Amino acid sequence: MTKTLPDVPDARDIMVLVDRALAEDIGDGDITSKATVPTTMKLQAAITARQDMVVAGVPVVLAIFDRLADDSAIDILHYDGDNVAAGEVVLRIDGPAQGVLTAERSALNIMQFLSSIATYTRQFCQAIKGTDAILLDTRKTVPGLRGLSKYAVRVGGGTNHRMRLDDGILIKDNHIAVAGSVEAAVKSALAANAGIAVQVECDTLDQVNEALSAGADRLLLDNMTTDDLRQAIDIVQGRVPLEASGGVNLKTIRAIAETGVDYISVGALTQSAPAVDIGLDYLKWDNEIIEQAY
Repeated sequence: MTKTLPDVPDARDIMVLVDRALAEDIGDGDITSKATVPTTMKLQAAITARQDMVVAGVPVVLAIFDRLADDSAIDILHYDGDNVAAGEVVLRIDGPAQGVLTAERSALNIMQFLSSIATYTRQFCQAIKGTDAILLDTRKTVPGLRGLSKYAVRVGGGTNHRMRLDDGILIKDNHIAVAGSVEAAVKSALAANAGIAVQVECDTLDQVNEALSAGADRLLLDNMTTDDLRQAIDIVQGRVPLEASGGVNLKTIRAIAETGVDYISVGALTQSAPAVDIGLDYLKWDNEIIEQAY
């Protein structure tokens, strides 16, 4: 059920995002920069963390500058996955002023978005450090940004759950309602997809027993109390992996992990990670030192 992916962003995801982001932000051209900045002018700039954070999105930012200011010299001081403190420089850019100015907002938007996910994920990972529980993401992602969002989860130390509906079988409450029972849904899934692991969402301990008896390979314990989670573990006795989900936040995840569940899935990682603040400081414009931050 858990999908293991390489710790690099998919090049196709980068290309698609850069295409869409630049089309959205630039349209037919950056008329302000073209009207006010000579084509021959150069500048030096730094992308700087405004708060403590985990960096994510450097490869996407590089792709943006390669598209708009391909003759820039870029010095990477921190890579994806690095912890940085407020005030630390992530990238230094020395390149054509028009291109850098045009690239600025899209580059910052994307790095802020991905770094937010990575930073939030690392906070959850730290909260369960020392337990055996593994942190999972979900499919609760911004449409079109799932691949890079899940990449940012990996950067933060989390593990990816299903990427798509074809990655595994997860029988949820609505499937059970349509099928008529947990047993009917599980048996149909096993018959239709021999060799593919079947996971079942269980809201009650009765459903845990029913799913086990029907032959489920893995259980998702949804919105259960910690007492219920412990009882489910006693029922299962290690026969199948157990995943806890629902109502998980930074205040509750430690207690959930300490029940002994194998996995904890958190939709908030990609759905509602708090924004991080990243800016672009102009250090030098040709031979003039500039003190300006955005």
